[in-house]
Amino acid sequence: MKQNIFFALVLCCVVLACKKDDKLTYDSTDNIYLNYSNTDSLIYTFAYSIGVEKDTLWIPVKVSGKRTDKDRNFVMDIVKSGTTATEGLHYEPLKPFYTLPGDSGLIHVPLILKNTDPELQNKSVYLTLRVSGGSDFNSNLPDTIRSKKILFSNRLELPIWWQYWAEMGAYTRVKHQLFLISSGTVDLPVRTNPNWYLEIPRTLYYIENTRSFLNRPFEWVKDHPEKGYVLTMRTDGTGDYDFYNAKSPSQRFHLKYFKQADKYIFLDENNGQIIL
Repeated sequence: MKQNIFFALVLCCVVLACKKDDKLTYDSTDNIYLNYSNTDSLIYTFAYSIGVEKDTLWIPVKVSGKRTDKDRNFVMDIVKSGTTATEGLHYEPLKPFYTLPGDSGLIHVPLILKNTDPELQNKSVYLTLRVSGGSDFNSNLPDTIRSKKILFSNRLELPIWWQYWAEMGAYTRVKHQLFLISSGTVDLPVRTNPNWYLEIPRTLYYIENTRSFLNRPFEWVKDHPEKGYVLTMRTDGTGDYDFYNAKSPSQRFHLKYFKQADKYIFLDENNGQIIL
């Protein structure tokens, strides 16, 4: 008898379990965020793009939620409290809103950085972006994934490889920039790497290119018109010249005339002579 009662209870449970549940559906406004793998700042320099007065960073914006078949709008703005860059001088203004195409869950928004401020050769500026919902999305996600700080300048930092090649001499940023212009490479091998010695002939070739340029800048300009560099005499009566790329006239290098040696020599950011 007890066994029959037990089976009856089990049967009731099965019948009740088979009753159709109400269907659960996602019913919430989607969110939007910046699709970066970490929260560190982005770092950018124009120093590796000689002659470029502006460049575009593509900011990845991603949906947290469903895709839809209609276009949706969102907002990206500048967080003033986390920004030292000046609109118009260091970056182009953002649009009032951006549109995510229908059936898309990811879009890359263009951020145009500008290289027209000579002070970017001496300092870095930063701006902080933040994406928010606008008319079609929520802004409920944390600021840490909706915001990103971008640090940028037009200056170089001491590369690891420099210390391994005594031929380069003491490091200065201007010497580094002139090396990038004239050598034909952006890096030299690090001597801790296996088989580094196989790169010695090529490396000495790059260094010799820079040495030849420093010693014969006028001839170099004539021999490399495709580079776009010019030399113009200063108007201060010194007989000195400015060396610069025609596409980026705000970034100039001082080529000073030394009468006693009857020679032109580049000066670095500390007014020291650049010699290899």
